[in-house]
Amino acid sequence: MSSSRKNSHRPPDDALWYLSLGGAGEIGMNFSLYGTQGKWLIVDCGVTFGDETTPGIELIMPDISFLADHADDIVGLVVTHGHEDHIGAIEYLWPQLKCPVYATKFSAELIRNKLGYAKLERTVRIHEIAQGGTFETGPFKAEFVSVTHSIPEAQMLVLHTKHGSVLHTGDWKFDPDPVIGKLSDTARLKVLGNEGLLALVGDSTNALIVGHSGSERDVEHEFNRLFPTINKRIIVTCFASNIARLKSIAAAAKHSGRYVSLVGRSLWRNAEVAEECGYLPEFNDFLSENEAMMSPRDKLVLVSTGCQGEPRAALCRIAVEDHPEVELDKGDTVIFSSRDIPGNEKSIARLQNNLIAKGLHVITANDLPVHVSGHSAQEEMAQLYQWTRPRLAMPVHGETRHQTEHARIAQENHVKHTLIPTNGQIIRLGPGVHEVVAEVPHGRWGLDGKVLRRLDNSVSKDRKKMGYNGAVVVTLVMDAKGKVVREPQVTLMGLTEGAVETALQETLSAIAHDAVEQMPKSTRLDDAAIRHAVSLSVRRYINEIHGKKPMTDVHVVRV
Repeated sequence: MSSSRKNSHRPPDDALWYLSLGGAGEIGMNFSLYGTQGKWLIVDCGVTFGDETTPGIELIMPDISFLADHADDIVGLVVTHGHEDHIGAIEYLWPQLKCPVYATKFSAELIRNKLGYAKLERTVRIHEIAQGGTFETGPFKAEFVSVTHSIPEAQMLVLHTKHGSVLHTGDWKFDPDPVIGKLSDTARLKVLGNEGLLALVGDSTNALIVGHSGSERDVEHEFNRLFPTINKRIIVTCFASNIARLKSIAAAAKHSGRYVSLVGRSLWRNAEVAEECGYLPEFNDFLSENEAMMSPRDKLVLVSTGCQGEPRAALCRIAVEDHPEVELDKGDTVIFSSRDIPGNEKSIARLQNNLIAKGLHVITANDLPVHVSGHSAQEEMAQLYQWTRPRLAMPVHGETRHQTEHARIAQENHVKHTLIPTNGQIIRLGPGVHEVVAEVPHGRWGLDGKVLRRLDNSVSKDRKKMGYNGAVVVTLVMDAKGKVVREPQVTLMGLTEGAVETALQETLSAIAHDAVEQMPKSTRLDDAAIRHAVSLSVRRYINEIHGKKPMTDVHVVRV
């Protein structure tokens, strides 16, 4: 990047900027920046998860290449709460950021746990901030406002600058009776509205949901009613970070005379952190997986990861009888205490069908009130705008349909200006005019094994192509004069099998040989030309016969 281009993306002294590199126009992978007086402050650093369109990629995170030329201008990374879509990329991206991290105690412990696997726990400076606390970094005076969510210590973030104050909501709801933590600090939100807000950058996840999100206490009451009616083993699958749900399950299990066991490393890890922070004293009574399998079926509740149908999560492994410890029996009940994240519907349905086919009873939130969302619905969003009255509303953390509905709710509650951002846009929040002022390079990186690579690179494209169309490898042995001295060898992958495969190999071998023989003698000395001609002939034949356009690799060996 040229110095002039670099300087054009340096936050000015006379304005406050906003930039999303992840989380605008999508759910997950949150990564926001606020900039002023030459400095950037990052808010959240999350991941999303791969699916069938990204073979070999489990974690996806923002491409932060733009920040490579601005690393010295980064004054900190603030974490609103400990969900993976807000902290999951820190261990991978922090080495490029090298900035202090600000978080509450519970979030900080989750981050330290993750950094330990990357051997960064002694390198990253983490400043623990009290719930509702304040701190300063660079030109920003930051303030946490406590709110309820499906994880302890969720915080809204207020950034006070010389140009005005911005409320960044993170994930939130107004739970009137939370199982863990305090009520949302609505009094502070009202004061912020009276003081005046330049902008509100808000969660849009449940903007399409009418009414109120409901209380976690309602789920606990439903478990208390439901568990005694089940006379065999119960397994509840939920998000591993939902400590309040885990506490509700433990309370209902105790009420019905059952023991609790956790299945899945992330559940054990998060529960241990919750116990250390004083949120889950029940942790010490949980059975190991081995102990659970020796307990009577009618005295056990298993809590498992895998509510989104993740192939390597505990419940999917149990369903295909691939788990080393846990087995389920016909007549057991599986409760999906979670919502379907958009994009995961097929994998979840596949898992539920598998469980039902094995004779298990499956209960979802469509059947009984066994889940409430951690995100605000329309009534809560309207209430927030009535209290805070920002000059500008910017919907993030949602797809376009969620953002558009969020903007409508803001407008109906007397917010004069709305702007729907997309990733990569630098937006001037104020003072005065608000507008898109520039766009920066952005995209996605995927964790491919242990390597981070852009999802639009040739490796990812080739792997996707092979997944849909298969692959062909042709090996040609030729002499220095351009004569084929052996029959071409053909290897097929993901196209056919058995006798059909053998016949196709023979046919393609002849086609490859003919493609070379039809080339002018002078051209047969050019390996690149041979590869192109053979590949074209092979691909054309397979497309005509099988309707596929496989990846084709031609090896030329000279003897």
